[in-house]
Amino acid sequence: MTENYYSILGIDKNASDDEIKRAYRRLAQKYHPDRNSGNKEAEQQFKKINMAYEVLSDKEKRGNYDQFGEAGANFDPSQGFTGQGFDFSDFNTGFGDIFESFFGSGTRSRKKGGQSMRGNDIEALLKLRFEEAAFGTEKELKVTKSVVCERCKGQGNEPGSKIVTCQHCGGSGEIRTVRSTFLGQMATSRACDVCRGEGKMPETPCRDCNRATRVRKTEHIRVKIPEGIDSGATIRLSEKGEGGMKGGPSGDLFIHVEVEPSAIYKRNGYDIYSDKHVHVLQVTLGDEISVETLHGLVQLKIPAGTQSGTLFKLKERGIKKLRAKGLGDHYVRIIINIPLKLSKKERELYSQLALEAGLKVKTDESLLKRMGL
Repeated sequence: MTENYYSILGIDKNASDDEIKRAYRRLAQKYHPDRNSGNKEAEQQFKKINMAYEVLSDKEKRGNYDQFGEAGANFDPSQGFTGQGFDFSDFNTGFGDIFESFFGSGTRSRKKGGQSMRGNDIEALLKLRFEEAAFGTEKELKVTKSVVCERCKGQGNEPGSKIVTCQHCGGSGEIRTVRSTFLGQMATSRACDVCRGEGKMPETPCRDCNRATRVRKTEHIRVKIPEGIDSGATIRLSEKGEGGMKGGPSGDLFIHVEVEPSAIYKRNGYDIYSDKHVHVLQVTLGDEISVETLHGLVQLKIPAGTQSGTLFKLKERGIKKLRAKGLGDHYVRIIINIPLKLSKKERELYSQLALEAGLKVKTDESLLKRMGL
């Protein structure tokens, strides 16, 4: 016979709610991990039993299951078929909680405190000027974080005082209560709120951290910025995050870099781009001009007839490459400036050039009057 939720519980398809409950309780007690330590088959069967009961004990899910099969059990009218099953491997949701309380803590025994814990990682934003990112620098960051209490060295007790057993929980770290349910006597447990699940506590709490073992503190951290770093990069400082607990290591500090744009340069990877405005005669006749780069002034020859928008490459005048040799390049875009106002002499010369070129220029007479020509 094909295995289905009814056959898993050993019941008929027409079984009543009470019959489903009785079958579930009988099988759950039989296959519970506490009674079958190390038995993988029993563990898998226990999961199947929980899954079957989760569906068959719910009228809507049972109706969908009867009509559509296992996929129907996961049908949500608002979302359609979710395709998600039920995971009871950690007994942490649904009927996992019921079984943890019914059979005690189940396969998950409560862990007492005292175990070391790594501190949390933290993040910070660092803004750099364009030149600082290009050539590298050293910056100071102000970071507020939790650090190990210096007074008690992360132990939580006043120096010289003892660590004693918690009288409220008797050193177990948990408080257990028992109640009656349809499955019988249910035992539940929770962390002791006096010792915070530790099972032990300071005889005299540390006056600085009050047993917390850590305190909030603002630190000034020096950060070396490598040459060539760009926006979006992240620098990791190991163990500069929040302090650990119970002797655990500190977390890390992740610094996210944001580079402010330059008024002169634009960056693309390790290459630099800039514009150079020149007179129309400089590109008509050709010239040698000075170009400002990150590494100082460079002389650039412009051939006669150069067009506006032409790019010239200045090799290795860009950004130093990270984790590699060499520099990027600097690209200069030529922008031709057309004179907005001409003197009388300039007007005459341009007119002569127009005649020489065979151009019949229709001059704006109003413009000539404004220029006094």
